[in-house]
Amino acid sequence: MREQYDYKKAGLDLEKYEQTISGIQVHVARTQRPGVILPPFPPRKGGKGVGGFASLFDLSAAGRYTNPVLVTCTDGVGSKLKIAQLVGKFDTVGIDLVAMSVNDLICTGGEPLSFLDYLAMPKDDPALTAELVKGIADGCLESGCALVGGETAILPDFYAPGDFDLAGFAAGVVERDQLIDGRKIQSGDAVIGLASSGVHSNGYSLVRKVAFEAAGLTVADRVPDLGKTVGEELLTPTRLYVKPIRRVLGAFGDAVHGLANITGGGLPDNVGRILPPDKRVHIARSAWSVPPVFGWLQKCGNVADAEMFRVFNMGVGFVVICAPAAADGIVQQLAADGVPAWHIGAVRDGAVGVEIQ
Repeated sequence: MREQYDYKKAGLDLEKYEQTISGIQVHVARTQRPGVILPPFPPRKGGKGVGGFASLFDLSAAGRYTNPVLVTCTDGVGSKLKIAQLVGKFDTVGIDLVAMSVNDLICTGGEPLSFLDYLAMPKDDPALTAELVKGIADGCLESGCALVGGETAILPDFYAPGDFDLAGFAAGVVERDQLIDGRKIQSGDAVIGLASSGVHSNGYSLVRKVAFEAAGLTVADRVPDLGKTVGEELLTPTRLYVKPIRRVLGAFGDAVHGLANITGGGLPDNVGRILPPDKRVHIARSAWSVPPVFGWLQKCGNVADAEMFRVFNMGVGFVVICAPAAADGIVQQLAADGVPAWHIGAVRDGAVGVEIQ
């Protein structure tokens, strides 16, 4: 008698998939904001916010935009997910996923409105999925955008047991005449650095090489220099800058000339990419204290200074370039919002680039 095949035998359990969807709907529902158009019929066991073939958002509910421009971003978490696997803690990498997109989106001066996620894994895991989506929902709530949908792909032949991947997609809006693209940056402008929460979500291939190979540590080892375990330090979620930056824009408006999210490439690449021709940024290393995690990584891996600044944020996770008269006020505004910030440099005439001295 020939063996009978079905979807479950191929590695996809549709009943467990229904459990997965049911388990995440509570997190999706708590992120909803004005403008989200929900499906007309309650999908899967009465849940809300999941079930349509596409997500809808009414831009007229987003605010008083008279000439709106759509802003879109996408990114992932990268190999920081490997740290989450080793620790067995998955409720913070969803925050990282949101941050990687919305922190880019606000560099245009835009407002994040909606977010979608893509989760790929070898088999359905309702508990893992719920933990991941909880973090995504937490990030959306802190950023003021709605988690409006996503996709869970079960790919048993693509991923080894225990592996998974996350990608995120954000959409937002900006008024055309308030778009920030760096063209207003001029010599004499102040450069303000906003504190990062740590490594954020970049450079983890080097981080893992240094921590686990060069230093021979595990995620459970406690590092005296850090006052916590390797896993605790490396899973610190990326700081979300959306609300503080939007409040800065609301208070200082035209005084803000450029915004940069400091991700892969560090300060040199990410600040450099928003500079107009013949403008150069000079940054003073002494303007802020580099968090201990970076000194620890540098010492463990014998990493050169230039490489540290090229790979990591070095304690500055976001940059505001503004009119010099507004610099002190912006720093004070950010401090009131709980984000340490420093006047770290200035814009001068010169070949496009960033000097750190």
